[in-house]
Amino acid sequence: MFGASAVFDAFRIGFTVPNLTRDLFAEGALSAAFVPIFTQYLATKPREEARLLANLVASALIVIVGSVCVLGIIFSPYILELIAPGFKSTPGKFELAVSMTRIMFPFLLLVALSAEVMGILNACNQFGVPALASTFFNIGSVVAGLILGKVIGPAVGISPIHGMAYGVVFGGAMQLLWQMPSLHRAGFRFRLQFDWSHPGLRHIFRLMGPAILGNAAVQINVTINNNFASRLPDPDGPVSWLGYAFRFMQLPLGIFGVAIASATLPSISRSAAANNVDEFRSTLSRSIGLVFVLTIPSAVGLAILGDSIVAAVYQFGAFTAFDTQQTGRALACYAIGLVGYSAAKVLNPAFYALHDARTPMIISFCSIAVNFVTVMTMTRVAGFGHAGLALSTSAVAMFSCVALFLVMRKRIGGIYGRNLWRTFCLVSVASALMGLAIWTTNYLVTVQLGTSKLARLIDLAISIPVGILVLYGACRMLGVTELDTALNGVLGPVYRRLPWLRARISKQ
Repeated sequence: MFGASAVFDAFRIGFTVPNLTRDLFAEGALSAAFVPIFTQYLATKPREEARLLANLVASALIVIVGSVCVLGIIFSPYILELIAPGFKSTPGKFELAVSMTRIMFPFLLLVALSAEVMGILNACNQFGVPALASTFFNIGSVVAGLILGKVIGPAVGISPIHGMAYGVVFGGAMQLLWQMPSLHRAGFRFRLQFDWSHPGLRHIFRLMGPAILGNAAVQINVTINNNFASRLPDPDGPVSWLGYAFRFMQLPLGIFGVAIASATLPSISRSAAANNVDEFRSTLSRSIGLVFVLTIPSAVGLAILGDSIVAAVYQFGAFTAFDTQQTGRALACYAIGLVGYSAAKVLNPAFYALHDARTPMIISFCSIAVNFVTVMTMTRVAGFGHAGLALSTSAVAMFSCVALFLVMRKRIGGIYGRNLWRTFCLVSVASALMGLAIWTTNYLVTVQLGTSKLARLIDLAISIPVGILVLYGACRMLGVTELDTALNGVLGPVYRRLPWLRARISKQ
């Protein structure tokens, strides 16, 4: 509907502001600090104590995050002066971004409460409903946005892009409400309760302090990148291209990286609470190995088939072939950091499970220097432009992953590094073979059919099955032991209910 236009640039920046604070107060710092403490309460204290802690945290969120929302709405113009000063060069673009920000800021409180509910359900070993919560956010925001912007909007004076902004808030409410029945079945009922001196709440706040500072470093990197993007020679488009590309990078990150991290945190929190270092080390190592198996091939696939994937999904209406090309460039650069990004999603909470919030904070602040140097270098290299900003994000992800891994290895006396290195190398070889296969099919389709929309769809219809078959065969041939775990996690009940097929395939 909007393509890579000034209007969508304003929407992306407007959504970025509450999304930055979302990582600070919701799915970033809150989840990392809340889940280990709440899991410890479930394991070592009466269930009533855990219920009380959940109510205290929710009540504190309403007061604190609600106040942040009010302040954010009031000071939106000043925030955008910092993040996207280049928008003022296009008449009306800055003002539109301010209105977008003000509409979407309440989304922050909804997603903070949703993150707490997700943490409670994960600690109770319920993963399906929380995992689908973001799906309901997407469905709710799109459906409500279209209804408000295209159906009701013309009659009441709401523009299509403003309708999408209101849809984001509605989607946040859907994300929270979807999880509430499961929360009630788990035995938790929300009541407004305050006890700022409660030891569990204070412990969570102590962990959240460094966590917020650590996440603030990430947001500083995002702010730097958006600031540079708003100043690039192309007045309209770079922010949108980066936003579209990052959405594709978030697909495997969310399906694999975040999912593995969500399932790992309660388990390693219980191991840490029981002081079982061997079990902690083993679970963490298996999770990182699983990240390698699932995200290395994903990164190769996104880098090679990026243009076809972007065209298949977005190249309609206002989204042009040029936008596809520029988004594909950014996606290839983002894909380089996918493995590091996903592994960091697993490693970061592991420190919080050990009640160590200081180490991730220090590494996050070091990443600011890495990001700034990379941004300055890449944006001054001829031809990189917005793709250089995506590359800087990947550099930060890889740096954070390696630093977290090295510190954690020293902290717990090893993470089965040789096994992980073996898995990394074998999966990289298998992914290279897959990459060669899909590059060949992509090249042949392009030579024969060109780069039309139909050609892109045919390319994906051929290249993705070929890539999966080559990857599977190569992993079996090389003896990647984590493959069965990956298949069991991805295919779930289908794979578990066909043991005879699994046994036959394993033998082959």
